Amino acid sequence: MKKENFVISGKSLIKDALKKIQINKEGFVLLENLNNEIYALATDGDIRSGLLKGISLNNSIEEVGNKDFFYGFKDTSHELLLKKLDSSIKFIPILNNDKKFINFLNKDSFPKKVESDIFYRSKSPVRISFGGGGSDVSKYFNDYGGAVINSTISLYSHATLKINKNKKIKIHSLDLNESIEFKDLNELSFYEKGSFSLINSVIKTVNPSFGFELYIRSDYPMSSGLGGSAVVSSAILGCFNQLRNDKWNLYELSEMAFQAERIQLQIAGGWQDQYATVFGGFNFMEFNKKQNIIHPIRVPKSSILELEESLILCYTGINHDSGSIHDDQAEQTKSLPIKEKIKENVDLTYKMRDYLLKGKLNKLGECLNETWKIKRSLSSKISNNRLDEIYSQALKNGVIGGKLLGAGGGGYFLFYTTPFNRHKAMNWIKKEGLIHTPFVFETNGLQSWTVRNNN
Repeated sequence: MKKENFVISGKSLIKDALKKIQINKEGFVLLENLNNEIYALATDGDIRSGLLKGISLNNSIEEVGNKDFFYGFKDTSHELLLKKLDSSIKFIPILNNDKKFINFLNKDSFPKKVESDIFYRSKSPVRISFGGGGSDVSKYFNDYGGAVINSTISLYSHATLKINKNKKIKIHSLDLNESIEFKDLNELSFYEKGSFSLINSVIKTVNPSFGFELYIRSDYPMSSGLGGSAVVSSAILGCFNQLRNDKWNLYELSEMAFQAERIQLQIAGGWQDQYATVFGGFNFMEFNKKQNIIHPIRVPKSSILELEESLILCYTGINHDSGSIHDDQAEQTKSLPIKEKIKENVDLTYKMRDYLLKGKLNKLGECLNETWKIKRSLSSKISNNRLDEIYSQALKNGVIGGKLLGAGGGGYFLFYTTPFNRHKAMNWIKKEGLIHTPFVFETNGLQSWTVRNNN
């Protein structure tokens, strides 16, 4: 298409305009002013109508031009353009912001939608655990079997991934307040220690063949007992899973997150965190040496609402080293008395499952108290004088029961209180300088999606 065959000065003669129409074979010309701005359109029909009214071929084309014509810009929506072509309009001039002619559209030349750049996003929720901790460790359940009960809540890790045209890898962590860069995956594979070790371990597990930029952020503090390492791993895996035709299923994603943290990095711990964040919702999990089974629990809606009113998530402000606590607990678990304590915790978990299903929530609160007594006896590193004092005062201020979440040593307490004692408990938390973190239960686990870069 030659633009000069479609544009003519508004002062040109009608006969000259007809010559251009004959050359462009589209049945119209666009009229421009002295600033080369398009201001009118003349069709062969407009010219014919003018001639019938007595206008001669030597008159100015401006005399038959239509100044009230429809035109589009490069960013005019396809929807609007299609609607115009679906009416009586046969062609649509496309102008730039300076009113210069660029192109025209008709039913045969309508542009195809250009494929946009895309990026990949995911979010994965943290979990609160009610009971069974310690029994989800391989060295225990391979011999005795294990069971835990937990649920995901509305705090998340978020990941965003975009593909690079080269092999370069850039990782940005808002949680760590750091960024790191590698020229390719091979250079990343030699990075074993440091604050990005978990993230890099997940990436090595995926083993991508391309460069990328990865952004990670979380809604909760690090080392808080909410299963955060597994949650970050899950969010990263969710982004990469969006790229796959043969997507990893929930069990595979959980196992990959476990592999990155427990096997490759040798960070001690159990299995429940990975399953909890990937599967989401309330789950009763059973572990044995042959297989791990995740049983979703259909908790009545009324019980879920009541639990949200009765549970208090309380941040102690004390971070913990879950790996060292798990190492110590693993050592203690070699003794028969500790193994028997864990067995008590497992038995209690089955009771808690039944109470949840039957809506006996106060009984669940009492079980939290029992499971905390068991948990703190598994290792001297699980609690300390400050944590014991917090829990003791909580019981004096309207709390029926509770427990430290995660490995212990700090992080979050989960407290259960009755409706009429919640104000008392909340006032005590505020007075004590602790942090209350509101939440609702999250029924979804890992969620991933694809986004156009220009949407």
